[in-house]
Amino acid sequence: MSYSPLITNLIESLLCMPGIGRKSAQRIAFHLLERDRQGAKILSRALHDAATNIRHCDKCRMFTDSELCNICISNDRDGATVCIVESPADVMAIEDATGYKGMYFILMGHLSPIDGIGPEDLGLNNLENRFNEEDISELIIATNSTVEGDATAHYLSGIAAKYNIKASRIAHGIPLGGELEYVDGGTLSHAFFGRRDME
Repeated sequence: MSYSPLITNLIESLLCMPGIGRKSAQRIAFHLLERDRQGAKILSRALHDAATNIRHCDKCRMFTDSELCNICISNDRDGATVCIVESPADVMAIEDATGYKGMYFILMGHLSPIDGIGPEDLGLNNLENRFNEEDISELIIATNSTVEGDATAHYLSGIAAKYNIKASRIAHGIPLGGELEYVDGGTLSHAFFGRRDME
């Protein structure tokens, strides 16, 4: 069955979202049209406003609608510590799960020569400018536990060493409440060899 051009366009537009296939897009479209047209209008305005006005923070590269994001302008944050993450979602995960009160720098990805993503694509020149201009004493590298994330972390630790800045990598390993016999070999190996002294 073919839908009218407006319905087809709505369904096709919803397919741009991650994890949304054609059936899910169709279900969302029909829900909005059948049961929540007011919600659809609010969503449309919010998407338009965000797509038009949201930009990257000049300092950390977080999404914001002004030059600096709320974290970077806060007087309650420790400017001597910078946590490096791959995406804005990672910032929110750290903010929600920890009591971290330092600053951030968001790479918007990771090093991947195969995909043509080098240091300049991650804004590392901006990061080095911060090293020159700010009194940063520690870099917490919180890239993902993947081959690319590990390579990016190694590259970042090299930059930090150049500026005599302490670099640490977040621990990866056994999940809280996890039992060793059910943990995959790669995770267990990472946790075992990344062990640290007990205090």
